[in-house]
Amino acid sequence: MALSKSHIIAQLQKEILPLQGFKKTNGTAVNVGWGEIDEAFPNQSFPSGAIHEFICSGPVYAASTKGFIAGIISALMKTGGCCVWISTARTLFPPALIQFGIDPEKIIFIDLQKEHDVLWAMEESLKCNGLAAVVCEMSDISFTASRRLQLAVEQSRVTGFIIRHNFRNITTNACLTRWKITSLPSVVEDNMPGIGFPRWNVELLKVRNGKPGSWQIEWAAGRFRHYTPPATSIPEEKTISSIPQEQKKIAG
Repeated sequence: MALSKSHIIAQLQKEILPLQGFKKTNGTAVNVGWGEIDEAFPNQSFPSGAIHEFICSGPVYAASTKGFIAGIISALMKTGGCCVWISTARTLFPPALIQFGIDPEKIIFIDLQKEHDVLWAMEESLKCNGLAAVVCEMSDISFTASRRLQLAVEQSRVTGFIIRHNFRNITTNACLTRWKITSLPSVVEDNMPGIGFPRWNVELLKVRNGKPGSWQIEWAAGRFRHYTPPATSIPEEKTISSIPQEQKKIAG
């Protein structure tokens, strides 16, 4: 029986992935609860044991990105292990992690002064296979440095996240994915206090051997879920007959 072209391409992609350092952790996929977003990744599941890059152009984007990453880390930590969070100017409020199902006591914060030390600390942390994830905040990263991080996770199977603040330019690196997260207005549920569930516009700008895309999701009831933004109604165009009599006189 002759194989279809699409089947042959899919088989070749599966054979190429291990050569590029992409493997499933312990043969099982991490269920982040993304649904259709999983279809964008190789093997149709979130790539754990890899380096993921997030770009932020300002404090507002950084806050949205950290909340989104917290939701992913929550899923990764369900199988055990803690997380290391490395930065030079940390703004994350640890108690806020509770709403994402993360015990702040299981996050090890490393606050350093020089970005060079941040990169070194991340590489050393990624070598520790007892961790569930490592998050690092920095400005820029070279291809050589990203490749060193990728080699580290290929051995430990720890998932790494790089949050890039005030980056000068977007260059090629060895990260498996590149993301851009922006916040969306939340809606207060009926008879519910507060300001509503966190919502994001999620842009997967790059994914190796995958399909980039954009989705709208929110964090509710301890998990990610998709939602459809309400259609914006176009205001009805005013006609001469709808203009008050006073304005008609002015219009002549």
